Amino acid sequence: MKPISIASSILATALFVPSVMASVSEQDAAKLGSSLTPIGAEVAGNAAGTIPEWTGGLATDAAAVDANGFMADPYAGEQPEFVITAANYEQYADNLAPGQIAMFKRYPDTFKMRVFASHRSAAFPQAVYDAAAANATKTTLVQGGNGLNNYSLAYAFPIPADGLEAIWNHITRYRGEAFQRTVVQATPQVNGNYNVVRFVEEYAVPSGLEDYDPSTAADMLYYFKQQVTDPARLAGNVLLVHETINQVASPRMAWIYNAGQRRVRRAPQVSYDGPGTAADGMRTSDNLDLYNGAPDRYDWELVGKREMFISYNNFELGSPQVKYDQIFQAGHINQDLARYELHRVWEVVANVKPSERHIYAKRHIFIDEDSWQAAHIDHYDGRGELWRVAEAHAVQRYADKVLGYTMETLYDLVAGRYLVMGANNEERSNYNYGYKTSSVEFTPTALRQSGVR
Repeated sequence: MKPISIASSILATALFVPSVMASVSEQDAAKLGSSLTPIGAEVAGNAAGTIPEWTGGLATDAAAVDANGFMADPYAGEQPEFVITAANYEQYADNLAPGQIAMFKRYPDTFKMRVFASHRSAAFPQAVYDAAAANATKTTLVQGGNGLNNYSLAYAFPIPADGLEAIWNHITRYRGEAFQRTVVQATPQVNGNYNVVRFVEEYAVPSGLEDYDPSTAADMLYYFKQQVTDPARLAGNVLLVHETINQVASPRMAWIYNAGQRRVRRAPQVSYDGPGTAADGMRTSDNLDLYNGAPDRYDWELVGKREMFISYNNFELGSPQVKYDQIFQAGHINQDLARYELHRVWEVVANVKPSERHIYAKRHIFIDEDSWQAAHIDHYDGRGELWRVAEAHAVQRYADKVLGYTMETLYDLVAGRYLVMGANNEERSNYNYGYKTSSVEFTPTALRQSGVR
């Protein structure tokens, strides 16, 4: 099929004025569920017809999920409309991030983007839509913008006023109320050789706990536990994180159980640009989930909204029929498996405050409007040079109404290496959103039990 040319659109609206740290009016909030989706995206498609109208997202279909939780691909019969390569990327530059263009230049013979018809598949439970509507008129930023008042469940600012509120939407986006998953992390060498680190991870928001007590979880955003099960030299090590709503007033609490020493200790380094777990120096703590943690070290600018090719509906890439050896290759993952579509994204630029420090002096962030999930982030060093390129390969877990990552990648343009997080293809089961857990499982005392080899 002949490639089509798509112009980008910057939507300059009153939404982009500096925040006054106040919720929106009832009149504006009424747009949610009408001209805006329940979490704040534009319902209408674009003028060119290359982005469709949102009609409710991908329908729930539990019958299309196998006994191990792996999903059938609802778009399996589709073929790419065109392929972007190093030879033709300039034709599509208006709809590409700087980091995507840099990947074409860094790997001109192998990096490609297969572009398919766009599907606005994001869909979430009604309780999430209700929470977003309530947050729109009630949730405010605390002084300094580094925490939330009157927030519940997900999507603190479905109609954001500035870049800080937009990044809070990524931080508070819906990921399910509780889940357990087994995933791998790999850091391929320049020649493509790799070893995997395997994790069993547990996640829960306070309301997802069986013993949920609102009076004791008022300042808690979520709980996260990560146990290493492979390789043997790391097996039994466990990380526990209590993620707070206001991380400046009540900083993130983290603990590590070291199986070799058989002791639990506090882990203040699990934040900001502290080293990522077993990542061979290839990521920081706040690279996980493309971005996580307190936003206080950056100034956040909301540039606007634009149309961009992002990785979406990656059922093929996450299929259990696809093996890790087929995915993890030299330079980057196998781009013959990744799927791209044209979507509207919020564009946010984060610059380190003069009074703060971080190895990433600037982050250029592109957030999917339909899910508030970061789709792509470019990371710049202290000299202003593009250093690392993060890309999330999104998938709608339709049986559970959760849009998440089938895997996320972080490419180091200087080292010629990369990191993959969250791959699940060869594991015995997919995400378990029916996971039952309690607050007892997310205590330092429970780490020793989790870490038994």
